[in-house]
Amino acid sequence: MPLPSLPSGLFTLDGLLGRTVSAGVTAKVLAESRVIRPTNPLTLAAMSKALLRWGTGPAGGFATLPLRAPDAVALIDEIGQLTYAELHTRSNALARALAARGVDAGDRVALLCRNHRGFVEATIAAAKLGADVLFLNTGFAGPQLAGVIERENPTVVVHDEEFADLLAGAEMGETLVAWREEDDHDGLGAVASSYLTDDLAPPGRAARFVILTSGTTGEPKGAARDEVGIGAAVALLDRIPLRYGWRLHVAAPLFHTWGLANMALGMLLCSPIVLRRHFDPVDCLRAVEDEQCAGLIVVPVMLQRILGLPDDVLDLHDVNCLRAVVASGSALPGELATEWMDRFGENLYNVYGSTEVAYGSIATPDDLRMAPASAGRSPHGTVVRIVDEDGERLPPGVPGRIFVGNSQVFDGYTGGGSKQVLNGLMETGDIGRIGLDGRLYVEGRDDEMIVSGGENVFPSEVERCLARHPGVDEVAAVGVPDDAYGQRLIAYAVLTDPEVTEEELRDWVRANLARYKVPRRVVFLDELPRNATGKVRKVDLPPSS
Repeated sequence: MPLPSLPSGLFTLDGLLGRTVSAGVTAKVLAESRVIRPTNPLTLAAMSKALLRWGTGPAGGFATLPLRAPDAVALIDEIGQLTYAELHTRSNALARALAARGVDAGDRVALLCRNHRGFVEATIAAAKLGADVLFLNTGFAGPQLAGVIERENPTVVVHDEEFADLLAGAEMGETLVAWREEDDHDGLGAVASSYLTDDLAPPGRAARFVILTSGTTGEPKGAARDEVGIGAAVALLDRIPLRYGWRLHVAAPLFHTWGLANMALGMLLCSPIVLRRHFDPVDCLRAVEDEQCAGLIVVPVMLQRILGLPDDVLDLHDVNCLRAVVASGSALPGELATEWMDRFGENLYNVYGSTEVAYGSIATPDDLRMAPASAGRSPHGTVVRIVDEDGERLPPGVPGRIFVGNSQVFDGYTGGGSKQVLNGLMETGDIGRIGLDGRLYVEGRDDEMIVSGGENVFPSEVERCLARHPGVDEVAAVGVPDDAYGQRLIAYAVLTDPEVTEEELRDWVRANLARYKVPRRVVFLDELPRNATGKVRKVDLPPSS
């Protein structure tokens, strides 16, 4: 969504914060990213008109790009590439196909798709109708999908053919197949080919987006958010040097907040988005190399999988084109950040946030070198506060509940309720502290903390400690009842060295942390159970006595 001239209303931060995102800073950030650039006055006028008619979400943003660069590459997937003009006309036709199946402004369209053109086209098409878009998690089981669909009641479900069996138990109306398995068939393109491609009339309302929480500790909730304004992009670009026209390989799932945000960011930057339906570490490197991507968008486990490749395989791929590798979705375990930069250079950025608050802080390569365990600092227009149980602000170095305020906090759960809000800031559900160095340090989830021998223990601290052991690939820890201490931790580890013993790992923790943080047991697994965004599903860890 190129915005050479920006209405002042776009700069308003959440009014409860009592502060604004400076128009001057916004212009500076967008100029440095080369979003603000010389444009033909007639083109500029047409783009401004399109934004006024359609808004700054996908409907408006992707309507302006064919005016600025109709023949520029918009998207590259396994089928091939699409220009901005093609994406615009194809989504016009698909919007008519959805309307023919009963979708109107205010209705809901559900997407159960992997990373490919169909996901992007269906999102734009639904937005052009003023319909809300529900992004379904491709890692959910059939009962979870059925429960979400029953609760959210979409008018149409757009899905990849591979998920047909999972959806069989769901009560739903119309469906459209976005991707057919045979010969990588573009299902939505075939559907849209029967409809007109000329422009539609703008709907009476803007689309909203419903992103599901991970469901790792309970039932997934639908987090509703209005179309994202320019503040979200400025927050990222303030700390991450992505530039206009850079090719971005978005390996993170598009249905997740992080992947979706970068689809929108690519729209703003007029950046070709490179997509692959499945993540494979070798295929990821090959996509970056073949398409000469300057940006790589990932979740942390993807970095682990790449670094886990043999050196001779890594040496086959020249990815010196990478300028920014940006991770989000979970913490960077152990020494992952420094290991990545030692191998691939000073290009790693880590974003801390949640589905509900979007972004809280961003760690740059300098932050990750100086303090690998930190989450960095807040970007422009974002406020982070650490408070105690009474809501009182805590001084640096003292851990407490993390609250975040910015222009991207969500509107509430679709099933009712919200996160706690305190003086305009919303809780993240995490415990953390602001270090004496001014960086944010996340200690762990509030609901995962245990009390062992009268002391507070966060599993994440023990996980980070064990992950630094040279024989450990990845680790997860959970609290269990203990007769002597009240509660103790059980750790689950995946090894790189089969000679490592349980007692060796317990001694490792004992040498680095307080005695009450030593796990009662360390259980060895072949792999940790993860969801589609790479988060460990601790509820699926095997029981251990």
